[in-house]
Amino acid sequence: MIRVLVADDQALVRAGIVATVNAQPDMTVVAEAPNGAQAAESVAETGPDVILMDVRMPGTDGIEATRRILAEDPAQRVLVLTTFDEDEHVHAALRAGACGFLVKDAPIDELTAAIRAAARGDAVLSPAITARVVEQLLGSLPPAGQTPAGAADVLTERELEIVCLVAEGLSNAEIGRIVHLSEATIKTHVGRVLTKLGLRDRVQIAVWAHRTGTARWPRSSSGHAGPQS
Repeated sequence: MIRVLVADDQALVRAGIVATVNAQPDMTVVAEAPNGAQAAESVAETGPDVILMDVRMPGTDGIEATRRILAEDPAQRVLVLTTFDEDEHVHAALRAGACGFLVKDAPIDELTAAIRAAARGDAVLSPAITARVVEQLLGSLPPAGQTPAGAADVLTERELEIVCLVAEGLSNAEIGRIVHLSEATIKTHVGRVLTKLGLRDRVQIAVWAHRTGTARWPRSSSGHAGPQS
């Protein structure tokens, strides 16, 4: 069972998320919190696998709570819940170490898929707002030392292909289905890309891909993103 902590100051919203999570056969809500301070306190007591964290909460907000939680246990998986007008808060939450973000009005299957992805160790990039967050994160990377053409000297064709798909906000499982490789193999490729480019996480891969133009390369004849042969 995936153990979930839900932090949101709006009781009705929180109740809806809790009901959705508890309705899944492989998930259970182990704690609820109306603010970030209580969320941070509950983590040590309940040991959740995934924390669904609202950003705007009274007192200690979701960003500060994320910092506190990850300072105590860097392995915790915090998934930020946001709305379209909170992009700057998402940026701050990702800097604080959140593993990804999801819009609050996402369909149930998208929410549950995001929780499962976070529990597996994947970063969760909601395609609906990935482009806008990437825009804000462009300044967070060291100066780009490579153009798309230069990147071909560092990354293999397969790695460039996967970079393009990461930039679209796809999870390892989704990428694996597209390129016909196992999720574990995709995770290995992503790890190699991070090492070769000196990046911290797949969010920065997406930023790098957009900054260098790699994400805008034409799609290959097989129908998925990636460099042409």
